[in-house]
Amino acid sequence: MKQFKYNKFLILLIVIGLLASLVIDVERHQVEQQNKSIELVMDYEDLVELAEKEGVQPEAVLAKAKEAGVTSLAVYETTFKKLNVNGKAVAVNGSTILANYQNGGISDAGWRSLVESGQIKGTNVYVTGHHQQTFQEVHEDLVRRLGADRVKELTVSGQRVLEVKANYEELEKMDLGMPTDEMQAVNDAGFYVLARPTNYRQCTRDDIDAFYDRLDGFRVSGIVFSGSQTLGAPDESEYMAEQMLKRDLTLGMIEGVTQLQFFHQDGMLEIAKAMDYKSARLYSIPKDEQKKMKIAEAIDRWGTTDDERNIRFNLVKTFEKPSPGMTLLETNMTYVSGVRDKLEAQGFSMGRAGVFEHFYPSSMVRALVILGVVAAGVLYLTLVIPGMKPGYAYGLLLIIGAVALLPVLMGHGNKIRLVAALVAANVFPAISVLWMLDRIRGRMAAGNAGLVRMIGTGVVALAVCGIMSYVGAAYLSGSLADTEYLLEVNIFRGIKLTFLMPIVLVAIGFLQRFDVFDGKMDDTEGFLEQFKKMLDTPVKVKTLLGLFLVLVAGVVFVARSGHTMGMPVSATELKFRAFLEQAMYARPRTKEFMIGHPAFLLAVMAWFRKWPTMVLFVLVLVATIGQGSMVETFAHMRSPVFMSFARGIGGLVLGAGVGAVCMIFVDLWIKYVAPKLATGKK
Repeated sequence: MKQFKYNKFLILLIVIGLLASLVIDVERHQVEQQNKSIELVMDYEDLVELAEKEGVQPEAVLAKAKEAGVTSLAVYETTFKKLNVNGKAVAVNGSTILANYQNGGISDAGWRSLVESGQIKGTNVYVTGHHQQTFQEVHEDLVRRLGADRVKELTVSGQRVLEVKANYEELEKMDLGMPTDEMQAVNDAGFYVLARPTNYRQCTRDDIDAFYDRLDGFRVSGIVFSGSQTLGAPDESEYMAEQMLKRDLTLGMIEGVTQLQFFHQDGMLEIAKAMDYKSARLYSIPKDEQKKMKIAEAIDRWGTTDDERNIRFNLVKTFEKPSPGMTLLETNMTYVSGVRDKLEAQGFSMGRAGVFEHFYPSSMVRALVILGVVAAGVLYLTLVIPGMKPGYAYGLLLIIGAVALLPVLMGHGNKIRLVAALVAANVFPAISVLWMLDRIRGRMAAGNAGLVRMIGTGVVALAVCGIMSYVGAAYLSGSLADTEYLLEVNIFRGIKLTFLMPIVLVAIGFLQRFDVFDGKMDDTEGFLEQFKKMLDTPVKVKTLLGLFLVLVAGVVFVARSGHTMGMPVSATELKFRAFLEQAMYARPRTKEFMIGHPAFLLAVMAWFRKWPTMVLFVLVLVATIGQGSMVETFAHMRSPVFMSFARGIGGLVLGAGVGAVCMIFVDLWIKYVAPKLATGKK
């Protein structure tokens, strides 16, 4: 029988690397625990619109929002579309003025004189306004966006008028700078302003200074840019960041629709880096999705989102229809206060958006982590290559270790860290499963073992295997953890690979240990020989059908994992997920407690009952899915490390329960159903 030795020196290096990983993970946990402040944000425009729909004064709605727990109001740049409604400034197409003159609709002598003298151009736009501050701000921003040659000031009947050379439809939608009157109203109501500026064409430092001139004097918590560019892009991002730091403002980064990284805005990452990532992630439930949700469902969404994805800017949109028995105002205030209560019950506080402190672990500690990963990779090779001499293993360790450690010790090595995380995510689950296989290879299975003994053995073995897989999880987190990964500025690339690679690695190790064709542990045939034999095996149509179903299951397995494939999830499963989220600290992953871990217990049963080795082989490969998933969970670095840990524990507990039930049903089938079926055939 082939012997595979677990090299003690490699194991020692793995233990040292594990301790270094745990040091980083504990530090990471402390950093995450210190960042528990949520900024509950609503759009100022939404609340004003809500007041109009309810027929009450905006001040009354603002007071209700403050009482419900809102901390900040998002203020966007003004537009003529808004100004034409509130009447503080009005833009009129020149052609409209000429038409009104022809229809006798102009009584003002000054305007009539301009028309009669031919000074009114039908292609120009004319701006008036009785609110002098707003008019002045509009004037300043029009000059910045269009140039002084396209904006001319006139005096008509003692009133200032702007003649603008622009297309009316485009001008109506043009952003015109931050409105100081709205920011004043927001501050007067007791809220912070969350500024939502757009960029200028060929933005200069003077444009940025003008933006801050509007903000200075107001209580502003942060900036979340609107549009596809940040203010200052592409050339003045660092200056923009410098001014934000000077004013203690937080950068809000809008989470992408796939829940991965961010909505693309040119210059955002440059600003975040220049601010040493004094930034927070922002999320808002899409309006078309919120329409289909009940208040309780939306509240639960916020609880899960902030807990699992490190969201610290909650941009809460209003419901457009009232709930039964409530007014529209009551509906929305119930919603907002429910979000606040939910988050406070989960240990969050309401205030300015929390940010992560500067978190970049010691290069020396990180190097020990990388060395441990290299040792694990070499150890795996010794477990699939029979008789591999220690000298070869140490040579590989020395060569790969030198290449991997040098960049890390120099303070770089981002790609090396990513590769190390990928290796940890794949190799450690494989090693844990192979270790279990090696424990049983030299033992004789008790074919008459009782069900209770089989379940107990399976649960203990699953727990031990899970602990060993968690070593890989600690390594993965220790390889990547820093502020950029916690914010998801950087992400672990290779998640899809980790769904399948541990299975492949375990398959190789299994075929080196067992002969899946006759069940004997053969010293002459290994992985390559058995794989060739599989390829040469005649295949029946029903076998092809089975392989096709396995392929479909594999595609679904990969596609449903992550956020980018768009594989739909049934309504029943969504309700089940919601139940688990309420019942447990962190919802376990379905492929762990419904697939991988039950298969692990059935594999134990297969060994005890001496089922065909091919059946054991398939069950072991399916069981590997659960072990790999436990480690891969930690690849989502935006999720707190303790939550990822709790998620895996929950999966082990539930999976053991589901697996035990499966073992009971299989045992009953074998004892009572199968004999009757066999008798019926005879």
